[in-house]
Amino acid sequence: MVDRIDRRSSQNINENTANEERRHRRDLKTYYGLENGDSDLKGHEGNPHMPFTTDPCNIDGAIFQPQTYLSKLIQERSLTELMDEEQKMVRDIRGLDSDMQTLVYENYNKFISATDTIRKMKNDFRKMEDEMDHLASNMSAITEFSGNISSTLQDRRQKITKLAGVHSLLKKLQFLFELPARLNKCIEIEAFVQAVRYYTKAQRVLHQYEHMPSFQGINTDCEAIIKQLRCKLREKFRQKESTAKQLTECVDLLLQLGEPAESLCDEFLSHAKHKLDEDLKELDKQIKLYSGELNPGHDERPAQAYISAGMDVLEFVDSGCNGFLSNICLVIASYNDMFLNRPQTDESLDTIALRKLVLFVNELMEQYFNFVRQRVQLEKETGDNTILVRALDRFHRRLQAMNKLLPDTDFSRAGTEIVSRGARDRVAHYLQSLKQHFADCLTDIRQNLAAPRLVGKQDHSARLAELLSNMQTSVVEQIKSVLGNLQAFIASDITFAMKPYFRGPFCSQDVREGLVVAFVKHVCTVCNDFCEVPGDKTMSPPALLMILSRFCIDLENATISYLLSLAEEQFMVEDKATVTAMSELFAMAKDTGQRLLNHYVRVQGLTISQMLRKSVETRDWLNTIEPRNVRAVMKRVVEDITAIDMQVGQLYEEGVRKERSSDSSRRTHALSATQQNRRPQWNYAPSVDNSLMSNIQKLFSEKIEIFSAVEFSKVSVLTGIVKISLKTFLECVRLRTFGKYGLQQIQVDTHYLQLYLWRFVSDENLVQVLLDEIVCSAVHRCVEPAMMEPSVIDLICERG
Repeated sequence: MVDRIDRRSSQNINENTANEERRHRRDLKTYYGLENGDSDLKGHEGNPHMPFTTDPCNIDGAIFQPQTYLSKLIQERSLTELMDEEQKMVRDIRGLDSDMQTLVYENYNKFISATDTIRKMKNDFRKMEDEMDHLASNMSAITEFSGNISSTLQDRRQKITKLAGVHSLLKKLQFLFELPARLNKCIEIEAFVQAVRYYTKAQRVLHQYEHMPSFQGINTDCEAIIKQLRCKLREKFRQKESTAKQLTECVDLLLQLGEPAESLCDEFLSHAKHKLDEDLKELDKQIKLYSGELNPGHDERPAQAYISAGMDVLEFVDSGCNGFLSNICLVIASYNDMFLNRPQTDESLDTIALRKLVLFVNELMEQYFNFVRQRVQLEKETGDNTILVRALDRFHRRLQAMNKLLPDTDFSRAGTEIVSRGARDRVAHYLQSLKQHFADCLTDIRQNLAAPRLVGKQDHSARLAELLSNMQTSVVEQIKSVLGNLQAFIASDITFAMKPYFRGPFCSQDVREGLVVAFVKHVCTVCNDFCEVPGDKTMSPPALLMILSRFCIDLENATISYLLSLAEEQFMVEDKATVTAMSELFAMAKDTGQRLLNHYVRVQGLTISQMLRKSVETRDWLNTIEPRNVRAVMKRVVEDITAIDMQVGQLYEEGVRKERSSDSSRRTHALSATQQNRRPQWNYAPSVDNSLMSNIQKLFSEKIEIFSAVEFSKVSVLTGIVKISLKTFLECVRLRTFGKYGLQQIQVDTHYLQLYLWRFVSDENLVQVLLDEIVCSAVHRCVEPAMMEPSVIDLICERG
C-alpha cells in the first residue's frame, strides 16, 4: 500500500512539474511576443486553432533552417544591423538560460518538499496500522466476553423480566390504593396542580377496571375528591383578587379535569371583563375631571387634590396603555394559551373560542377608543402640540403591538382614525385662532383709525401704510408659527408620521387645504362682507376698506404663493392634483381687492355727494344775493378730495395720466373761455336752439361711465370719486330753478372746482365736460340767465 502511495505521489509531482514548466514557457513566449510561433514547443496538434507556419526563416517555427536564416540575414542586412541582431540574440539566449535556471531551482525545491511529505506519510501510516491492529484485538475480546455473559444469563432472563413486570404492577397498585389519600393531602395544602396530575395519571386505569369492587371503591372516592377540587378551582376562578396567572392555572386544571371549554371561555371572559370595566371607569372619571363635569372632593389633601384634578393627555394615554391595554393583552395571551394554542380534538371549538374572544375584545376596545377620542378632543384649546403628539404616538405604537397579538382584528384602522382626527382638530383649532387673530387685527386697525391724531405726530396717510404693514407682518408670522407647531405631527421619531395613510392626507388636505387655503378664503369672505351695504347707517371706515383692498392685492402678488410654497416645502406635499390651484386663490384675492376698492370709491364719492346735495337742496337759488366768494362747501369738497388723495397715495402707486393739452394757466381759464364764447347766446337769446345745440354736442362727446370699475392706482381711484361727486352735483342742479345770482354762484363754484380738481383725475377733459354740463343745466333752468364776467370770477376764486 505504501508503494502505491509513493507511485501516486511521484506521478502527481511529475504532472505538477510538467504543468509548471509549460506555464513558465508560455510566460516566456508571452514576454518576448512569440505567441504566434509556439508550434515548435507544443506542436500544431496541441492547439488546432493556431495557424501552422512553413517559413524556414522563422526562428520559432517547427521547420526552422539556421543556414537559410543566416544567409538571408547576410544578404538583407548591413554590418551594423547584423551586429545589433547578434547582440539581441545573445540577450535572448541569456534571458532564456536565466529563466531555465529559475525553473529548475523552483522544481528542485518542490521535489525536495514532496520527498519530505512522502517520508512523513510513511511514518503516519505505520502508526495507523499499529492502532488498527490493536483495535481489532480489542473488538475480538469484547465479542468473546459478550458471548460468555449471554450464555451465562440465558436461563434467568425470563425470570428477571417477569419479576420486573410484577414489581412495576405492584407499584402502580400501591399508587392507586394511596390515590385518595394523596388527593386529599394535595387539596389540603392547595397543591391543585399535583392533585390533577395524580388523578389524570390514574384516571384511565380506574375507568377501565371500575367493574372490580376494589377499583370501584377507589374510583368513587377519587371522583368525590375531584368534585370537591372542581368546586375549589371554580371558587378561586371567580375571586376578583385572582391574578391572570392564577386564572390561567385554574382554567388549565379545569380543562384537564374534563370541564367543557365553551362554558370556561364564557366564565373566563366574564371574570376578565369586571377588571377591564374598572380600568375603563377610571378613564371615564379622568375625562370628567379634566372637562369639569366632576369636581374633586374638597376635603382632600393637596397632593391628592392635584392628582384628582385630571390627567393631561399623555398621562391619560399612559394610564390607558399601562392599565387597560396591558390587562386586555394579558387576557388575550392567557386566553390563547388556555383555549386556542392547546391541542383540541374538535376543531369547531377553536372557531367558537376565537369568535368569542374577538367579540369580547372588539366590544371593550370600542369603549376604549371612545374614551381616547373624547380625551383627544379636549385638547383643542391647548397651544402646545408636543404632549399631544407624544401621546398619540404612544397610543399608535401600542395598538400595533395588539395587532400582532390578535391577528384576526385590525385596531390600527380605528387608531389611525383617532390620530388623524386629533391632528385635524388641531388644524381646525389653529385655523380658528388665525381667524380670531385676523379679527383682532381688524379691531386694532379700527381703533387706530378712530383714535384722535396728536399734534406733531405722523399724518393719517402715513399711519395707513404702517397699519397695513403691521397687519401683513402679524398675519404671516402667525401662520408661520402655526405651521412650525404642526410640524410636530410629522417628526421623524413619530411612528404614525411615517405611515402614508396619515402623512399624505394630513399634509395636503389638513395643513395646505384645511389651514392655509381655508384661511385665505376666510380673509376673502370677511373682506367681501365689508362690501355688502348694511341696512342700518353703521358703515365701515373708508380707510379700513382701502387697507383691506391693498392687503388683498398683496395676497395675490406675493403672500399666497409664499405661504403655499412654505407649507408645501415644510410638509413635503406631493399630491398636487387634488389641491386648490394657486391661480384660483390669486383670482379670488384680486376679485376681493377689486370689490373693496370699488366700494371704497362709492363710499367716498357718496360722502362728498351728500355734502353737495345738501348744499344745493338747502339754498334758495331764486332769491340769493350776488356772489362775493366761493361757497364753503366747495372748499370742503376740495379739502376732502385732497385728503383722500394723500390717503390713497400712501397705499397705491400714482397711475397713468393723459398728457395735458395746455399749461396750468390756460387750464384754469378754459372754462371761462368756453363760457365766454357761449355767453352771448345765453345772455341775449336763450331759446330752444341753445338746448338743441347742447344736446348735439353731447351726442358727439365721449360717454362718461360714472360707476365703472377702478384700477389699482391713485389716479383711477380719485377719478372715480370725482366722477361720482360731480355727477351728483349735476343731478341736483337739474332739479332746481335758479335766479340770476344763483346761476352766477354756480359759475363761481364750478370754476373753483376746475382750478383744483383737474390735478386729481386721469383726464382733465372729464372734469371739464362734467363742469360744463353743470353750468349748462343751471343756464337752462335759470329764469334770468346772465353770466358773470370771467375776470370777476377769477378775482373771487383767487380771494377764496
